Amino acid sequence: MNETLDQNEMKRELGLLDATLLVAGSMIGSGIFIVAADITRNVGSAGWLIAVWLITGLMTLIAAVSYGELSAMFPKAGGQYVYLKEAYNPLVGFLYGWSFFAVIQTGTIAAVGVAFSKFTAYLWPQVSEDLILLTVGSVKISAAQVLAIAIIILLTYINTKGVKGGKMIQTSFTLTKLVSLFGLIIFGFIVMKPEIWTSNWENAWSMQKLSPDGSFQSLTIAAALGAVAAAMVGSIFSSDAWNNVTFIAGEVRNPKRNIGLSLFLGTMIVTIVYVLANLVYLAVLPLEEIAYAEKDRVAVAASSVIFGNVGTVIIALMIMVSTFGCNNGLILAGARVYHTMANDGLFFKKTATLNKHAVPEFGLWLQCLVASALCLSGKYGDLLDMISFVVVIFYVLTILGIYILRVKRPDAERPYKAFGYPFLPALYIIMGISFCILLIIYKPNFTWPGLIIVLTGVPIYYMWKALDKNKS
Repeated sequence: MNETLDQNEMKRELGLLDATLLVAGSMIGSGIFIVAADITRNVGSAGWLIAVWLITGLMTLIAAVSYGELSAMFPKAGGQYVYLKEAYNPLVGFLYGWSFFAVIQTGTIAAVGVAFSKFTAYLWPQVSEDLILLTVGSVKISAAQVLAIAIIILLTYINTKGVKGGKMIQTSFTLTKLVSLFGLIIFGFIVMKPEIWTSNWENAWSMQKLSPDGSFQSLTIAAALGAVAAAMVGSIFSSDAWNNVTFIAGEVRNPKRNIGLSLFLGTMIVTIVYVLANLVYLAVLPLEEIAYAEKDRVAVAASSVIFGNVGTVIIALMIMVSTFGCNNGLILAGARVYHTMANDGLFFKKTATLNKHAVPEFGLWLQCLVASALCLSGKYGDLLDMISFVVVIFYVLTILGIYILRVKRPDAERPYKAFGYPFLPALYIIMGISFCILLIIYKPNFTWPGLIIVLTGVPIYYMWKALDKNKS
């Protein structure tokens, strides 16, 4: 009897602190250390650099407090996949789950894994991305890619042994990186250079293109809107994965309360950290050094100013801790979506089975395989640029689902209701749609490939349905 229970029920072993740290830890990867460069190149001023992070933070917070209603209504594994399925239909839910499996989650795991390797190479050059170990046709496999795959395999293995191991890694690594980031922020403000700070804020709200020689090019209103949308691709990528805690609702104690609360607390903490970190960059580095830091490593440049020669080592260690913990959270949460899809007959049947540790082991290894393949392809960065558009579309659809479910199921139990409803969720929908429209107009290469990935899920959905029907 106990074995049957183990095979079909997840264990609720995560409390509010664990859930909050999963939100924060899944969000903070390598982005905050790098993407300020691309944002600054696009908008060309201190005010707009901070504004991009504040707009993204506001969107994320509104989405998080809105998701609280959905997580309280459906306190089970699967999260956003379940919300979309319940608000619309199984096809819409599947298209999200398919995109999630094909690139959103697996591509992020690959990107974060390679970021871990790149910064490990600061301390151990033997794992550099420049060291090619094997060439197969046009594919070159570097030491960094091999290390990234090894880390993904290690974290996957740990998470197959139950949620406790993953929880311990998540809690310890997230607390470590939060303390480290606050340390960087505090020391950054202590050694801030008033002349640099003043210079950076002289034309704080001039929207302009920043050239490598430090010159500025004014932008038209239309071009400025496109620049903000392009800049937000980086900030949205850095702030994504906040919803991962909803995927593991089946393992959170008192999920009707703790999921919504952890979403708010986690996203608020990270938004504050991100804005403060960018203010530190502006306090110690001239604008052009932020925009054109070597290989976009803004945090390395800032840390060198703050801590001297040892700064590079400090920031490398911080990013190693940050990316290791981030990938653990992504790996832990992701497989729960595939597990729920499989229970609906829309994924490999074996993924629906839990192992003796009450975790979806097959789904974890399947996710590991796809993420590793994306590591080897080297195309995860391009894919993630393309998918930012799709991610926001699914967020918009999910929040729109709150309104739909209020009509479809007016009498359903809602232990928590979306904060600021109907105005704040509507604000997110307007902001999200505006972001997507601007990308369609000004950065089409960021949009149509992501849509193609989503639409490939339509025939796959009907294939799974046919297979499930034949089996039954």
